[in-house]
Amino acid sequence: MRACVLALVLTLAAAAPASAARQVPRGWLGVQADGPVIDLPTAFEGEWDQMAGAGVETVRLTFLWRTAQPTASGPIDFAAGDALVLSAARRRLEILPNVWATPDWAAERPGDAASPPRDRAAYGRFLAALIARYGPSGSLWAVHPDVPRRPIRAWQIWNEPSMTRYWSRQPFARSYVGLLRAAYSAVKAADPGAKVILAGLPNESWKALRTVYAAGARGHFDAVALHPYTGKPRNVVRLIELARSVMRRAHDRRTPVWVTELSWPAALGKVSQTHGFETTDRGQALKLADGVRRLADARRRLRIGKVIWYTWLSVEGGENSFAWSGLRRLRGTSLISSPALTAFRLAARRLEGCAKSAADASRCA
Repeated sequence: MRACVLALVLTLAAAAPASAARQVPRGWLGVQADGPVIDLPTAFEGEWDQMAGAGVETVRLTFLWRTAQPTASGPIDFAAGDALVLSAARRRLEILPNVWATPDWAAERPGDAASPPRDRAAYGRFLAALIARYGPSGSLWAVHPDVPRRPIRAWQIWNEPSMTRYWSRQPFARSYVGLLRAAYSAVKAADPGAKVILAGLPNESWKALRTVYAAGARGHFDAVALHPYTGKPRNVVRLIELARSVMRRAHDRRTPVWVTELSWPAALGKVSQTHGFETTDRGQALKLADGVRRLADARRRLRIGKVIWYTWLSVEGGENSFAWSGLRRLRGTSLISSPALTAFRLAARRLEGCAKSAADASRCA
């Protein structure tokens, strides 16, 4: 079966014209790294080499405020973040941090894991501390002169606040935009050249985006972020087109769109409740290839600034469809590569201009 999937993926990859010229900017294609990669960084350190070898150029990481700063008066614990940022820097990978999760001391509703912050300035101070650690003048680089300097220059403000799982105050737009404005000011004060990325909006994302603009968000972010979960790759582009229509009406047509989560979990027949975007291993590989190709083709027309696959490594099992979303998966005690990893690698090679040229032997061989 794997050979058949590979043949189909190769056929789909060949449908677009091959070119020796790079088709997208460096950093355009990436993956989310979560699960074992961040929970057990020492045990899964080798996954960073796998990512770099597969053509990953950006890695989206979750930075949990709750974990790093559990008390208001205590110091910020950078240990976990340091390990991940250094692992990425050693492979010259770009990091996109997704910063969320309110600690109880700062929560509007203590004890509620999805509570918005009570004090927006506290979140801004946390962002400023992260920039002081990982930004262009970050202290991390001073204490690790042996590691290539890869400062973080983009910060994503929260995750999917239109969902109660991440932002318990609904409707979300007014309270979220209040936090966004505070975050924008804090980030730009700490690093004027840094980009502020809107939280990823899933499902009927264009409707949520409309409420974000209505709440006064325009001018307080540098890119819209979407999580276009849908059954058909062509509908991913359609969802971006719908968001673009909202942006045009808000007089914000030049702002880029970043796809900070894209996935088709291979969970069909493995979970009891599905959402309409689950598929098989074969379908995952084909949809990844088709989806990335469509997004690359629409990149200039729709100003698509980045595409992140969710996720790199997942742990199979349970009732969460995303347990089968990984390009690599932990199946029991065994690490396996899904057929979609081949599709990702081929897509990355084509976008990097490796289809006819092997100027960079380490990547294009």
